[in-house]
Amino acid sequence: MNWHSTSFLLLTVNVYICSTNAFVPLVDGGKNMPALYNGWMNDQIAKQASTAVGKAIASGVKQIEVNFPPVPNVEEAKFGTPLNQIFGTKVVAREIGFTGGYKPGSDVSRQLIAYSNMYWAKKIAPAIGGGIMGGSKVTVLTAEAVNLKLIQNSGVGRTASLSPRASQEFQNEAVIVVNPGGEEQWERIRAVHASDDIPFVILNNAYSTTYDLGNKRGYEEAYFLKRISKGWVFRAFPGPWQAYLEKPDGNVELLASYKIKPSLKEVATAVREESFKRYAMGNDRWMSGRL
Repeated sequence: MNWHSTSFLLLTVNVYICSTNAFVPLVDGGKNMPALYNGWMNDQIAKQASTAVGKAIASGVKQIEVNFPPVPNVEEAKFGTPLNQIFGTKVVAREIGFTGGYKPGSDVSRQLIAYSNMYWAKKIAPAIGGGIMGGSKVTVLTAEAVNLKLIQNSGVGRTASLSPRASQEFQNEAVIVVNPGGEEQWERIRAVHASDDIPFVILNNAYSTTYDLGNKRGYEEAYFLKRISKGWVFRAFPGPWQAYLEKPDGNVELLASYKIKPSLKEVATAVREESFKRYAMGNDRWMSGRL
């Protein structure tokens, strides 16, 4: 790559960063699905998730699931797309105070999803612990491969790897558990770390035993964003579940709202059929480069 092409690439990236870091005017991030992919970069998702979790807890809900793609292009996280690299460099590494910053070959670049989840835990912790002006401590337990010693600014009370030792040390505090695995384990973890009157949040669990939307354990899906074929499903407590069509130009359109959580099959079928009706085979994000 010559000097001119390198300079152009850097200019393009800088322009993109400036635009995506623009101020989000709504305090709560708005009620509709976050923007693709500015929502990851400009605090929109952080605001929406924090607001939704805070409202759920205020209404008396204590067992909560929060689930959304932790990086803009989660399917390509291993390969490091430009968007993911920008997110890792300008948002994640900077916000959590990762030692040495985001560099090729660094732990944060190789385990971007895991460290991104620590960033998201930091962003929603104030809503779980009682607000930005103070409140109870929040413990973050992660089952993912992160080196906690490299995180200089976790933004929470305590952090630890999910283990039997952590179970003994961190009790009776509001808890965020990152990607703990199958739902059958959630209650066992909660029985050790929390009680019925303490907020217990499952964050970005990557493993589903239901192959459906959300969980089957009665946890409130306070904030939920999932890609489906040709679109997305979105929900922010206490709002409805929403089905969005992703159009060929990368914008999204609300197709349907549901007062009660629909099945994955129901929503995916409706969005896929509408996409085919409008665009036939011409709405393919892979072929169009919409990653």
